Amino acid sequence: MNQLNLPPYAAKIVTRGGKPLIFDPLRRKYVTLTPEEWVRQHFVHYLTDCLGYPASLLANEVELTVGQKRLRCDSVLYGLKAEPQMIIEYKAPTIALTQKVFDQISVYNMLLHVDYLIVSNGLCHYCCKMDYEHQNYLFLEEVPRYENIRQNK
Repeated sequence: MNQLNLPPYAAKIVTRGGKPLIFDPLRRKYVTLTPEEWVRQHFVHYLTDCLGYPASLLANEVELTVGQKRLRCDSVLYGLKAEPQMIIEYKAPTIALTQKVFDQISVYNMLLHVDYLIVSNGLCHYCCKMDYEHQNYLFLEEVPRYENIRQNK
């Protein structure tokens, strides 16, 4: 797998039926190791191990329903009262983070109305803080530590 712009960690990888699988601690199971999943697992470990995000408040593959259409957020951070606070969208390292990616996460946010949006392909990471009062958003220099997000609530 590609070298990422994220801290390394001791990923649990096994092979079953000739396919590599990686352990997802949030879903508590092994999942197919794709380039996007490689980014997801590294980013989740970055959030939990480096930035202090509680794993118990993070969820992967969160399903949303809009009419007949089903959407799936890559990761969601919940607040202490189970309200969504952050949506994270991952792409494989070979996928550019274009306007289309930001449009995708914006659709999810129309439903969840979170405070923070993050997109990452493992090489580049963008984090926005939403300002609903002024119908605007602010790109942050870095992903905030969890304690800073909690203080702002």
